[in-house]
Amino acid sequence: MDRTGQDQTDPFLWLEEIDGADALAWVAVANQRSTERLCTPEFEADRAMVLDILNADDRIPAIIQRGGFVYNFWTDAAHPRGLWRRTSLADYRTDAPDWDLLLDLDALGAAAQKSYVWAGASVLAPDFSRALISLSDGGADAVEIREFDLSRREFVADGFSLPNAKTQVTWIDHDTILVATAHDGDVTASGYARTVRRWRRGTAYSKAELVFEINASDTFLSMDRSIDPSDPYTLFMRGIAFFQYQYFFQRDGEAAQRLDLPEDCDVDIAYGRLTVRTRSAWSIGPDTWPAGSLVTIRLADFLAGQRHFARIFTPEPRTALDSFIMFADHALIGVLDNVQTRILRADPDTDYAGHPAPVWTLTPVEGLPSHSAIAMGKLAPQDPQSHDALLSVSGFLDPGRLILAVPERDLETLKIAPPRFDARHLHVAQHAAIADDGTAIPYFLITPTTAQPPTGWPTILYGYGGFDVSLEPTYLGATGALWCARGGAYAVANIRGGGEFGPDWHKAGIRAGKRIAQNDFAAVAADLVSTGMTTPNRIMGYGGSNGGLLVGNMLTRFPEHFGAILCTVPLLDMRRYTKLLAGHSWIAEYGDPDDPADWAFLQKISAYHLVQPGQPYPPTLIMTTRRDDRVHPGHARKMAAKLQSMGYDALYYEQDEGGHGSGADAGQRAFATALHFAFARAIVARE
Repeated sequence: MDRTGQDQTDPFLWLEEIDGADALAWVAVANQRSTERLCTPEFEADRAMVLDILNADDRIPAIIQRGGFVYNFWTDAAHPRGLWRRTSLADYRTDAPDWDLLLDLDALGAAAQKSYVWAGASVLAPDFSRALISLSDGGADAVEIREFDLSRREFVADGFSLPNAKTQVTWIDHDTILVATAHDGDVTASGYARTVRRWRRGTAYSKAELVFEINASDTFLSMDRSIDPSDPYTLFMRGIAFFQYQYFFQRDGEAAQRLDLPEDCDVDIAYGRLTVRTRSAWSIGPDTWPAGSLVTIRLADFLAGQRHFARIFTPEPRTALDSFIMFADHALIGVLDNVQTRILRADPDTDYAGHPAPVWTLTPVEGLPSHSAIAMGKLAPQDPQSHDALLSVSGFLDPGRLILAVPERDLETLKIAPPRFDARHLHVAQHAAIADDGTAIPYFLITPTTAQPPTGWPTILYGYGGFDVSLEPTYLGATGALWCARGGAYAVANIRGGGEFGPDWHKAGIRAGKRIAQNDFAAVAADLVSTGMTTPNRIMGYGGSNGGLLVGNMLTRFPEHFGAILCTVPLLDMRRYTKLLAGHSWIAEYGDPDDPADWAFLQKISAYHLVQPGQPYPPTLIMTTRRDDRVHPGHARKMAAKLQSMGYDALYYEQDEGGHGSGADAGQRAFATALHFAFARAIVARE
């Protein structure tokens, strides 16, 4: 390594030049080779089927309520980049809502000759007259900010605007916003904004008042504004590293104060209450709260020095807090129970005279299906008087429904999605593999109920294992249509590094434990074979991003367990990952390659460095997007080039757009998905 952090012994370093002429020429040849091999007539039929699924008119429109309207962003065949629209909740309940169009993103992009992708909108409350719209160029994380007038349905000519960059914005009032942007170059080592500024309408951004800043060595920051106009404040977060935070509370007109909280907890402030989710055991006041607990206290009491928190939830073995929503007089919490969601309502005992904190009673929310994944959110997150929640429910074979939960009323199903494949001959089961250290590693397995082929089911084994992300039983969609309904099996491994069993499960799979998480995945592959479900040559290991690192290590460390590897938007070069785009922000998860002690274990999982000639590597397809500004496309390019230089069967495909995903619109996503299954069909589905 030289002083710039470049490995001068790396013969493929030139492929890190994202738009370099030589690199793009290499990509063009690699793309052509992949399409010539995989884009058969069956691929074209698959692509059309996936596109129909993605563009189906009977999909459930996701909504969020602002004032008297529910808002939705919608894409379809005629509008691939999408429509921002709204209607009333009553009209939404009908089979054919009358949507009021606010913005046509396809028309906007065509007029500007830009590849705009919707990245969300911050809407001014309580009148909801203006919005700060985020527009991504080709699906990247960086966005352009433009102010929009909702009544006129047009951008404000002299309104707030910011050029393309990694930017956060939020309203204070009609004439004032908070901005954290990387466009001025004042960034952290990870490339994120280092400062927050208060920007007044009619003034130059360069004159905006500095209100919060973090160190250049930190990772990122965030800001959260109060939704209660009678108690205006901002909660700032200093992200020292992933899962290492400091919180600063500032009421308008007062000085900010750092909250005396652990640096690895998650915090919510709402309705005059401070709520904390612990990630490590926390001794505070008279109590010790285990990792994964949810506890709360009145904010005024905490600021006055009191520390008697009340317990809302503490985990039991094989359970974990998945999510929570605080309301004025109750809370909803999502609990993973052996990787399946239960929703509980939490109510405080308001009569607790003589006690330092109320007792919260947990009651199951009845009427929800078991063996499902349930995502929940507030219907109207900017309305301090709202008590209503939206529950999005699905399972591997259940296409899903959207449910409205209103206190003291029965659950109301607002929308039900139709099936996208025939699931009548499919079966879902949950199994467990035993890891090297004796830990049970659960996994879901979806198989046909028809007779098993003599060589076992062709099986796709998917995993992630990082950043506290839980893999839950969500609808298979295109996977069900293109794979399971055609006789393929699909497995999802809940390995360490994820959040399926709480913070300790995640911590067991970070840094040096990343190798343990990868061993877990290999153990699941071995269990599929030992139980007679399949054979190694019929298993395709599949993962993306951190999961791309996972399956890159399956290729280099456990090639005998797999018949194919599908590796998407991956990081693979663990020597240089901190020097590439947002990579520096993941040091807490992986370790620092510039620290010799960390490199000692990182080099054992750096798939790019582990590639050796003459190994029994299975065929591999590596995919990424050129506009991924999170995980540098150089990881994927260099890995494919190195494998190809050694004579391995390694295909590569790079999409022009898509950011850290699989395309900027449904057409691009359908192409990528069909390519995945064309590869799987050509390798592990063949007899």
